[in-house]
This record gives sequence, structure tokens and C-alpha cells, in this order.
Amino acid sequence: MTITYEWRGDFDNAAVNALHAEAFSHVQGNIDWQTRVQRHSLGWVCARKDGRLIGFVNVAWDGGAHAFVLDTMVAQDVRKTGVGTELVTAAAQGARAADCEWLHVDFEEHLRPFYFDACGFRPTEAGLLALR
Repeated sequence: MTITYEWRGDFDNAAVNALHAEAFSHVQGNIDWQTRVQRHSLGWVCARKDGRLIGFVNVAWDGGAHAFVLDTMVAQDVRKTGVGTELVTAAAQGARAADCEWLHVDFEEHLRPFYFDACGFRPTEAGLLALR
């Protein structure tokens, strides 16, 4: 299985919407991902297997030292094969190349082993304020 990873790769909105619905277990939406990432992101990483989008991660930023991993998505049939780890590694490389100092992530508790053990993040003090 040959999987390719591309920083700021081309993608189709429908493919990302389908992958997001699969990754986060919800009904498929109609989000304009291309406009969203072009407007708000430092970059993103696309993972493809035989031309099919099987992974995606968005990297938002503050325009300076801080980048943020958002929406890490991996297709169900390739989970637990290292795709997610490679997506985050490529995201970190892209943020480092843009001269960011920090890459942040927040996640649900069940993803702790993935982000801390597989991806190398470390725990920090942080806060969260629910707005809705």
C-alpha cells in the first residue's frame, strides 16, 4: 500500500466532507474546506492511497509562533496503520518550515495515547471556555 502525504495538497471539498463525516461520525455536511483553509490556515496535509483521500489535517495559526492541529481525520479502513501519525508529522514539518515555535493540539481523552505517545506531544496547562 503506497500512501502519499502532501503539505498544502489539492483536494476536493466533497472528499474532505465525506472524510470528516466518517472520522467524526456525523452526517456529511457541505463545508467549503478550500475557502476555509485558504483564509485561516498555515497549511494542511492530505494523505492519499491510490488517489483516494484517506487522511487530512488542518494547521491553523496565529500568524507568528503558534500553530494549531485541527480536524485530524483518517478513513476507518486505514486506521491503526500509522496514517494519523504521519499526517501530524507532516503538519509539524510544515509548521516548523514556516518558522513556528509551537504546535498546539487539543483532543478528547480517548485520543491521549495517539497525541502523546505516537505523535510526541506533551501535556501542558491549558484552559477551555465553552462558548455554546
